[in-house]
Amino acid sequence: MVLVAILTGTLLAGIGSVWLAALLGFGVLAKYTQHMLSMAAGALLATAFMHLLPEAFESQSGADDLFLTLLIGLVFFFLLDKAELWHHGHEHHHGDVVDAHASHDHAHGHGHSHVPKAGSWAVLTGDSVHCFGDGVLIASAFMADMRLGVIASLAVLAHEVPHHMGDLMVLRTGTNNKKMALVKVSLAGAVTALGGLLGYWLVDQLHDYLPYFLVIASSSFVYVALADLIPQLQKRLSARETAAQIVWLMTGIGLVTVVSRLAH
Repeated sequence: MVLVAILTGTLLAGIGSVWLAALLGFGVLAKYTQHMLSMAAGALLATAFMHLLPEAFESQSGADDLFLTLLIGLVFFFLLDKAELWHHGHEHHHGDVVDAHASHDHAHGHGHSHVPKAGSWAVLTGDSVHCFGDGVLIASAFMADMRLGVIASLAVLAHEVPHHMGDLMVLRTGTNNKKMALVKVSLAGAVTALGGLLGYWLVDQLHDYLPYFLVIASSSFVYVALADLIPQLQKRLSARETAAQIVWLMTGIGLVTVVSRLAH
């Protein structure tokens, strides 16, 4: 009975939050694509600095080890992006030409191209690690008390919606394919169930490693926000457009901050 509840709760939180985010991001807010990029950057940074990292540092793990993990994570996602870009250029045998066209489009203010943006694999990897940690947390809550497990599942679902909206925007910008972006982020969300299953069997052992899962996930979100999203927003705009960017960036930060506090 507990195992069934864990699976139900983790799938609802992991995949349900992705589909709710898609409903908002691709439906109600779809016409605000550039604004969504600003909100995505704010949501990813807020998720890392105001939710994941504080929770990791509240544990008994040493600060030196956690900071080292954060540094290793940032370097790892940088190398992952390099590998992704190299593979794409090699696959098409004309990477320099494509990059030149992408640079031309960017210089003329065109926000979209067919070149996959750096950061998509970093987002999916970090999201999977984050979801795995969420699954372990939900499993722990259900094993302590059934009602606590339900509350934890709903809290994770609510908290993940603004964050997954950011993920979907990153992937959609890279491929301009809504369906593929939704499938990829849904698969990452499904890792929540895997975390729940392993958490059910190994909750005591895995609990000690949760702070490191949280820090690795944080490093991916910080890297993507600062290396991929923010540079796309750093172009010459009118005062009104710049103000709109700042407002949407703060909206992303505010959404995650409010939902995180409600979840706790």
